[in-house]
Amino acid sequence: MRYLISVIHDQAGLATPDEHAAIDVFNDRLQAEGHWVFAGGLASPDTSTVIDNRSGEAMVTDGPFLESKEFLAGFWIIEAAGLDVAIELATEGSRACNRKVEVRAFR
Repeated sequence: MRYLISVIHDQAGLATPDEHAAIDVFNDRLQAEGHWVFAGGLASPDTSTVIDNRSGEAMVTDGPFLESKEFLAGFWIIEAAGLDVAIELATEGSRACNRKVEVRAFR
């Protein structure tokens, strides 16, 4: 089953060199153990664009969808045998990136 591990942060800015090194080690482990599907870091929320075309007339606005102290800073998409394994990996990912994470299964 595939899971999304969302990295949640509350400060703009990049990971420190030590965090980058720990993330690289974690990524290498995910790949070596066959859990890796895809991962990426995201630009600051103030660089986002929101598009709402539900009414047939697109409304495009700058900035994040939600005004919040916390935001999505990055993610991993992993393959895991079940939620327990996904939570174990997310726990290690949280330590590696030094941020809170959230785990969600894909439907």
